Amino acid sequence: MRSKTSTSEYLAFLSAKYEVDPDKLFYALILAEESGKSQCGSLSIERRGETLDKVMFLILTNLKVVAQLSVFKDFLMKKDHPIRGFMRTEKILRLLAKKARQSKVLTIKDLRNGMTQICLKAKVLEIPKPSLVYTRYGNYASVANALISDETGTISLCLWNEQTQCISVGDNIQIENGRVSTFRGQRQLNIGTKGLLSIFSEPSCQLRPMINS
Repeated sequence: MRSKTSTSEYLAFLSAKYEVDPDKLFYALILAEESGKSQCGSLSIERRGETLDKVMFLILTNLKVVAQLSVFKDFLMKKDHPIRGFMRTEKILRLLAKKARQSKVLTIKDLRNGMTQICLKAKVLEIPKPSLVYTRYGNYASVANALISDETGTISLCLWNEQTQCISVGDNIQIENGRVSTFRGQRQLNIGTKGLLSIFSEPSCQLRPMINS
């Protein structure tokens, strides 16, 4: 986080980018400070340490780190919705406008080989046991071809490594920036390194402590 960007502005940016309510994101930080971990939508928040006047947080989505920041303890004690007031800044409005242009949700029947930047919502029907494969990069990876569906059809979703543990049968998922390829004559949806896979089965952020392993 750049020094010229305030904590409120930066958290407002994260709220807009990952589509979580700014007030619930703020309360998730408070809960993470108290319990060590919390969840808000697709964001997982972990307390990683503290000093006399600051708390250090790690924010992740699907096991991928999206932010590391230090927050003044005084900030966490505010009562005036400190993030919401920054949701209409020029930077946030530009981000929201860009997301609106890119966020047309497709259906499975719309998908064609070679399509990219796909946004799709579906339900997970099957996740087979992952297989260990040897990749072209000279290493081994765990891969599973899940079956997902919407009201228009079904398609295979290729999951790699940690992705195979992120979702379960019955989950309602959203895929952003996905792409379609063909494997053995069948359409296949891929997430890749630039895509995002999230669960939207909960209609709103639920702040629940997560047990340390």
